[in-house]
Amino acid sequence: MGSYNNPGFGSDVLETLGQRLRLYKPPPRRIPEIATESVSRQINTDEKSVRSITDHYQPEKLKRAAVLVCIFQGNNDDLRVILTKRSSTLSSHSGEVALPGGKREETDADDVETALREANEEIGLDPSLVNVVAVLEPIFTKSRMLVVPVVAILSDAKAFSPAPSADEVEAIFDAPLEMFLKDENRRAEEREWMGGKYLLQYFDYEAENKRYVIWALTAGILIKVASIVYQRPPAFLELRPKFWDMAFSSDIPEL
Repeated sequence: MGSYNNPGFGSDVLETLGQRLRLYKPPPRRIPEIATESVSRQINTDEKSVRSITDHYQPEKLKRAAVLVCIFQGNNDDLRVILTKRSSTLSSHSGEVALPGGKREETDADDVETALREANEEIGLDPSLVNVVAVLEPIFTKSRMLVVPVVAILSDAKAFSPAPSADEVEAIFDAPLEMFLKDENRRAEEREWMGGKYLLQYFDYEAENKRYVIWALTAGILIKVASIVYQRPPAFLELRPKFWDMAFSSDIPEL
């Protein structure tokens, strides 16, 4: 991991932030012993849903991806995070706001390398410019993929010259991290899965006369990161999907 770090964070604020994130430890997970047949009887659902709910007991069979939560200090000394708007020509999640990231490749040593490689390819962020300070617990998605948030600090924002990939990224912008804890420009949509209700959070944001909607998994990750950074819960009912938290956390590397 040391090869991903540069010498310093660049300010007292970023130094404190880095220390706080490095101290974060994912909550322990209790992995119950349960068989697919037992799940079928209990939830009385179809085979596809049973496979989805039991996949988190066999993480080696799941597809894996990583996203980079890159934080820097803005001109007003606020903490900001880099986001992208995906190209409208992509086959999945086209035109949506996302964190830089993508699927893990066989040549990637770990989730950190995946996140840094994808950020370099998508937005032109040189890995040498950031300090990786935390790897959060994987999130289990309805598409049967583990998504691992990798948190990094960009100490010198001026050294980063955004270079969006023409095939993947329509726009690169940044937003204040603290907005994901505020009950402002936010709305929620109730959904249901396997008999349990949850809320999808939507945040409206405007940058350089362009309007963006940050929602679903991306919003959930940023709420989580902001809660750790500012050490307080959001000022609204979050009600995360339970399936997000079904993943193993035992394979998260120490930093």
